[in-house]
Amino acid sequence: MILVTGGRGAVATQLTALLHQAGHPVRVASRTPGELHVPDGVATVTCDLGDPATFPAALHGVSAVFLYAEASHADEFVGAATTAGVKHVALLSSASVLDPGAADNPLAASHLDVETALLNSPLTTTLLRPGSFAGNASAWAWAIKAGHPVNLPYPGSYTDPIHERDIAEVAFTVLTDPHHQGGNLHLTGPQTLTFSEQIDRLSEAVGRPITVDHVTPEEWGKEVAAYIPASYADALLDYWRANDGRPTPLSDTVERVTGHPARPFTTWIRDHIAEFVG
Repeated sequence: MILVTGGRGAVATQLTALLHQAGHPVRVASRTPGELHVPDGVATVTCDLGDPATFPAALHGVSAVFLYAEASHADEFVGAATTAGVKHVALLSSASVLDPGAADNPLAASHLDVETALLNSPLTTTLLRPGSFAGNASAWAWAIKAGHPVNLPYPGSYTDPIHERDIAEVAFTVLTDPHHQGGNLHLTGPQTLTFSEQIDRLSEAVGRPITVDHVTPEEWGKEVAAYIPASYADALLDYWRANDGRPTPLSDTVERVTGHPARPFTTWIRDHIAEFVG
């Protein structure tokens, strides 16, 4: 039995479908399992990674786990998984842990804490470290659909957008093939693109120009203050500033693990075009 945590997430949704289609027993966990949409025949279970009381039942009879990086009770989850007889955990971490000063970055530090808890345990652990999710572009969807400018503090900052399907396929492989278990996998898309270049590709897809307003970091911080904690917003701004005009190093890990090249950003746009058109 494979437990997939964070069941409403984009990667978890894709991974669940892959496991089910391949005939692997899978159980999908969420703090609100009643809101999950899973394939017929797939079991759901309550597992709130912030509430250790939910761990034992979710982990009962489980041999492997796809784990989202929630640091608040990582040690308790590792203990419960060990007690339940779990053998392998594939952690959805982040490439941010590879950056200098990651321990002082609130976004990276939470992933590092979960990595450390797992690596100090008897569990076989595979660390999946994706760079920038292509899905981050969904943050621009409302403005694009409404015909408003997209506000960017660093339009020339590079990222390495990776399709959630590619992350899910790597996770599927490491969870089902012992030859790929253990170790650290740095995952990127096939191209390093600036935000402006990503907007250009979106503009081509929707068939009309998309205006970019170059705002100050302070203006952007005020714009997102209602839904991004200030410490996280500052960490994002620091990351974008560090990569302004600097292409992101790419990896071929997706191709080495799955046998096919990582999907380009244009494929992600095609798969999600409904988010950007009215």
